[in-house]
Amino acid sequence: MTTTRAPSGRDLPHPAREEIRLEDVLHALADPLRLRIVRELADEGVELSCSHFDLPVTKSTTTHHFRVLRESGVIRQVYEGTAKMNGLRRDDLDGLFPGLLDCLLTAAGHQAGRHRGH
Repeated sequence: MTTTRAPSGRDLPHPAREEIRLEDVLHALADPLRLRIVRELADEGVELSCSHFDLPVTKSTTTHHFRVLRESGVIRQVYEGTAKMNGLRRDDLDGLFPGLLDCLLTAAGHQAGRHRGH
């Protein structure tokens, strides 16, 4: 796993593009809260801080979910001051697994729509 140097000097490990594995991405996105984070990042289209997300879990559980997403290669995290910013690695995922992310996001949107109707 490579390490990306953040402007603040704090390092966060990220897999290089060629190290991202399909089974790791699918595992990361199999969790409803992680999928929710990715859907929101995709909808916003910009980096968002961890504190932006209002998740119904403890801070330590939230940290775990972001770490799984980062270590699987789904998101990139960098520090900006004291904020940890999260961005979707869409270019890497689309390059490695064409259409996968869009397909999963579309399916998740359909599922969310069905659940709202109940």
